[in-house]
Amino acid sequence: MSEDKDLLENVPEDKKDDVSKQKTKEDEYEKVCFLCRRPESKTGPMITLPQNIHICTDCMQKSFDTMNNSNINYNDLMSHMPNISMIDLSSLPNQVPEKQRVKKSKPEKEKKSFTMKDVPPPHKIKARLDEYVIGQEHAKKVISVGVYNHYKRVLASEESNDVEIAKSNMLMIGPTGSGKTYLVQTLARLLDVPLAITDATSLTEAGYIGDDIESVVSKLLAAADNDVERAEHGIIFIDEIDKIAKKKNTNQRDVSGEAVQQGMLKLLEGSDVEVPVGANSKNAMVPLTTVNTSNILFICGGAFPDLGEVIKERLNKKSAIGFQSELRDKYDKDKNILDKVTVEDLRNFGMVPEFLGRLPIIFTLQGLDKDMLVKILKEPKNAILKQYKKLLDMDEVKLEFAEDALEAIAEKALEKDTGARALRAILEEYMLDIMYEIPKDDSIGEVVITRAYIEHTGGPQILLRGQEPYQIEQK
Repeated sequence: MSEDKDLLENVPEDKKDDVSKQKTKEDEYEKVCFLCRRPESKTGPMITLPQNIHICTDCMQKSFDTMNNSNINYNDLMSHMPNISMIDLSSLPNQVPEKQRVKKSKPEKEKKSFTMKDVPPPHKIKARLDEYVIGQEHAKKVISVGVYNHYKRVLASEESNDVEIAKSNMLMIGPTGSGKTYLVQTLARLLDVPLAITDATSLTEAGYIGDDIESVVSKLLAAADNDVERAEHGIIFIDEIDKIAKKKNTNQRDVSGEAVQQGMLKLLEGSDVEVPVGANSKNAMVPLTTVNTSNILFICGGAFPDLGEVIKERLNKKSAIGFQSELRDKYDKDKNILDKVTVEDLRNFGMVPEFLGRLPIIFTLQGLDKDMLVKILKEPKNAILKQYKKLLDMDEVKLEFAEDALEAIAEKALEKDTGARALRAILEEYMLDIMYEIPKDDSIGEVVITRAYIEHTGGPQILLRGQEPYQIEQK
C-alpha cells in the first residue's frame, strides 16, 4: 500500500485516475519472469527489479551459480563493460503483450456457484438453434443433448462423487454447405462456456512447418480470456477433420494426415497439455501454461467428400445374380447415403481406429433440397433476405421477393451443388444492379424481385411513391 501511495504522490492530479486504473488492471494478471517467461503460478514468488522487471528465484539462482562456477576474471571483464547506470531499463522488452498475459486465479470467495438451475435443458438449446438453423432436426437434437451432458459433467467434476462421468466427443458428417460450421457458430453465441472453432487443415506433426496439435487448445484458452479453469470446461470444434485422413498410395511421411490423428489421441481422451498463451507456436519469449483436456468436449466435423462411394461399395457387396440380388445402381441417387455410415466406412476412408474410438457419437447432416433452401432464404432470424431488406430499408425503400422467385434462386443453388453457400453468391449477383440504381432515384418506394428477373427474361417490378408499378429493363 505504501508503494502505491508513493507512486501516486509523483503523479499530476489529472492523471491519478488513469494510473489507479492501470494499477488495478495490472493486479489482475500474474507476474511473468523476464528470463524464462513463466507465470508466477508456476515459479512461485518473484524478485522485482526496477522498471517493473520480475525474475523468478530459479533464474536468479542459475545466474549466481553461473557466476560462481565460471573462471572468468571479473576485473578484466568489468573493465570492458559499460557503466550499468547508462543502460535504460525501460527500453528492455520486459512487458508481455496483452493477449499473452495470464490472469490470476480468482479466490474461492469470488467464484459464482454453478448449479443445475443454470443449465439449459436440451429442448431449450434446440429451440434456440431452431431460430437460426433450418432443418437438421436429428443433428440439433444430438448436439443439444451432448452440450447438456457436458454441463452436468462440469458440475460432477466439481463435486466429490464415486461415479465419474465420461465425456462423449462427437463426430459430425455432412455434405458441404449443409450447416456444420454454422450450427456450432450459432451454438457459440448461445452458450456461456468458452467455445473455440478451429480447423484441421493447418495442423501438422510436431517439428514440421504448420500449427502444432496443441494450438487448438491455445485457441480455447484465448476464448476463455486466458482463464485456465474456464478453458478446461469449454468446447472445441475442429472443422475439416476429413482433411487429416490417412493418405493413400504415398511413400512419404504423412505429417499432416495419420500423424495428426495419432497426436490428437491423448488430447481427445484427456491429458495435461502445455500450451503457449496468446500464440500458436512455442518459443522462448512466449509464456506457457498447463491445460487439462479431460473435461473439454471435442466436436469434430467434416464433409468427407468421397465417403459416399465407400458406403456404396460396402452396400453393393451382395451378388448381382439371383432372386435376392440388388441393382448396382440402387444407391447412386440416394441423397442421404451418409445416413448409412458405419465405423468400418470411416476406417476405409482413412481414419485410424484409435481416433474413431475416442469419438463415440457419430451423426450426419442431410443434404439440402429446394424446400429447405427456400426456408433458409427467409425464415431464420438473420436470413439473407432480411439482411437485404434491412439494407434497402435504410434507403427508405421496401424490398419484396415473389415466392416463385425464391424457388428459382433455390433451383440455381442446387445446380451449383455447394449447399447454402450458393444462396448468397446468387443473390449478390442479382442484387448488384438494384443496390447500384436505387440510391440514384429518391422517387422509388418499393422493389419486387420476380422469377422473370432471376431467369433473365424480365426485370424487377419497381413501384414509385404514389404511382403504379412498372418494370425496368435488365442490364
